Amino acid sequence: MAISELDLPTGVVAHSLADPESQARVLAEHVAKALDFAVQTYGQANLVVSGGRSPTGFFEVLSGQALDWSRVQVCLADERWVAPESPQSNEGLVRRHLLRNAAAQARLIGLYHPAATLEQAASQASQALSVLEQGIDVLVLGMGDDGHVASLFADSPLLEQALSEDCQEYCLPMLAPQEPYQRISMTYPLLASARLQCLAIQGQAKLETLRQALLADALRMPVRAFMHAPLEIYWCP
Repeated sequence: MAISELDLPTGVVAHSLADPESQARVLAEHVAKALDFAVQTYGQANLVVSGGRSPTGFFEVLSGQALDWSRVQVCLADERWVAPESPQSNEGLVRRHLLRNAAAQARLIGLYHPAATLEQAASQASQALSVLEQGIDVLVLGMGDDGHVASLFADSPLLEQALSEDCQEYCLPMLAPQEPYQRISMTYPLLASARLQCLAIQGQAKLETLRQALLADALRMPVRAFMHAPLEIYWCP
């Protein structure tokens, strides 16, 4: 199956790349141009990224892109509720693979807070994200094999609230089906406010997941909630 065979909603743009290296390069160049435009236009740019294993190549290519990184704020779409020193930490991943080279000058806004409860930590994360006053300029999401994005998982108790267009919280506590179970995720209204929204996926299995999601309800496969303009999908086999 090719991504061109999917019946994507009007306005959703699909990019088919030859391999992961090409995907990382093309996506990084596009993101860097959008960040540079935001810096030139607003004086500052806000970039939101996801963690996991897949984006490391993209992070490393993006870290060398030429722009005024001192005016870029990097935020996480979601976080495992573990300390940044943990190998499971998304913040740690971003620090190791993105905040290096030219991008070492960027400011990272982490979501982890050592609170007494996950709920308190999510509340503190929401407060920390008040720095996104001008909104999100660029959002780069990945997608799990189950159709989740960020840490918006099907069957998580607060998923319906997190996906509601009326949700007032920037972040909510979420529960994942695998360890570490406790997560914090940006909510749909904040994520979907991004001026440039990108979804990066690799392989036939992820393409099949996306095909299924297009036919599903967002509460069962949360990526479905993002299948509208101005989303751009970057896929490679």
